[in-house]
Amino acid sequence: METRPYNFALIGVAGYVAPRHLKAIKETGNILLAALDKSDNVGILDSFFPETDFFVEFERFDRHIDKLRRHGSPIHYVSICSPNYLHDSHIRFALRNKADAICEKPLVLNPWNVDGLKAMEEESGHRVFNILQLRLHPAIVALREKIRSSSPKKLYDVDLTYITSRGRWYAFSWKGDVQKSGGVATNIGIHFFDMLSWIFGKVTGNTVHLSQPDKAAGILELQNAMVRWYLSIDANDLPPEVANRGQRTFRSIKINGEEIEFSEGFTDLHTRSYEEILKGNGFGLEDVRPSVEIAYAIRHQKPQAPSGEYHPFLKL
Repeated sequence: METRPYNFALIGVAGYVAPRHLKAIKETGNILLAALDKSDNVGILDSFFPETDFFVEFERFDRHIDKLRRHGSPIHYVSICSPNYLHDSHIRFALRNKADAICEKPLVLNPWNVDGLKAMEEESGHRVFNILQLRLHPAIVALREKIRSSSPKKLYDVDLTYITSRGRWYAFSWKGDVQKSGGVATNIGIHFFDMLSWIFGKVTGNTVHLSQPDKAAGILELQNAMVRWYLSIDANDLPPEVANRGQRTFRSIKINGEEIEFSEGFTDLHTRSYEEILKGNGFGLEDVRPSVEIAYAIRHQKPQAPSGEYHPFLKL
């Protein structure tokens, strides 16, 4: 690939996570030539790339990307921050335009989409990268090294709890549509499923105890861990001490009863992700596959009544 600075395009520039990508593109010394979003609420561009060409119609954006290539300024990377159900299509757009794709989570909603993208990678000669920033978090990296250095037969007891309160708007947005977001376990849980399978190994069992539009819970059995997980966007699930402090998010991972602290250190992880991708060390399709398969299985299971092991937040 050509030397830096690289030319970027960004799809979904008005979205919640887009500023992290804009910051990463800027901090790695690259250029954003074009951006797309159906919403024109994109004043954030002024803080990073005020000269970027912005489009609200995909057709005009498509034409512009082609024109740039034909006039000697090809796009090298397309950053994708669009709604989950559009990721697959937008990644394909990048590959067809001879660019690598850098996509937010979840990369895709279905395991067979990974296979399709792998075929397109081979045909195009370009790569697909996913932002899996928890794999770069120092505390998570240290934890993985500790687990990997212990007995390969050791089984850990893990409790994962993540509650990120959302208002009524959530149900009326694409995030509240399971066909578009993949449901709450996919939308807010995919990073954790990736992290846990990366640390503790392959899936050996996957049981769902609760599946509702605003919360889900179950047991995930991995090669070296049994994980009781609970994911929710319902503020009523917050522990009282957290709610009383006015906080709307609660994140906890306990391993053998010991709390793992990783609430700090997230600030620059998108930039770190971009640095690794630009060096050719990013996380690709096969890295993503296990978490996509876990989330898909959870989404398509019929919940079973808890018995024996279950997450303590489940109200039986």
